[in-house]
Amino acid sequence: MTRKPWDLPFVAEPEGLAALRRIMRLHLGLWGLHDVIDAAELCVSELASNVINHVGAGTPGTLAVSMNGNRVRIEVHDPDSRALPTLVEASMEAEAGRGMALVSAVADRWGVQSHADRKVTWCELATGLTSPNDHVGGARVARAEAMLGLYGTAPFPQLARQSPLTTAVAEEAAIDLIGDVLHWLRAHGCDVDEALDRAQMHFEVETSENKDVPLS
Repeated sequence: MTRKPWDLPFVAEPEGLAALRRIMRLHLGLWGLHDVIDAAELCVSELASNVINHVGAGTPGTLAVSMNGNRVRIEVHDPDSRALPTLVEASMEAEAGRGMALVSAVADRWGVQSHADRKVTWCELATGLTSPNDHVGGARVARAEAMLGLYGTAPFPQLARQSPLTTAVAEEAAIDLIGDVLHWLRAHGCDVDEALDRAQMHFEVETSENKDVPLS
């Protein structure tokens, strides 16, 4: 899977934070990085809030997201190179001062780069990938790819490096495979609806368990 860097200009306003979180969720979902979505949403919200609180509401900024090795890198650019965020100790009841502490708690690392015309506050989230174009999924995904590789599509090590159109073709092959498995179940007297319900239940349990694993 190719994960190309992207950036988005925004205006730092409290009412715009939800939109930034939604955009982050959408893009990381398209990248297949579901396990880090919650942490990424928190980070982008806190980094943008830091601009609002310490530079000023209405400040123009830029959100930039990329892969740095096997980590997701989130950057928030703003035009004030003097107001540098700091990590301070704040109680859980405090209404302010917890932003960078929260980022530090969920991110693998974070920092600030000061330039003549702007500063860049960034953080990086561990993904479990072995390379920027790798996928997350473990043995189940590997088995599915092996099956689809025999199902008339290109070998999946190549698919990971090809275009979204090729991925769409693979998706259709996956749907055909699921349909054939359902035909097999019915031919052998199995309850297709029950099998689908059980498969969905197993999928939801496993993805929920993976989501609860803390970031390293």
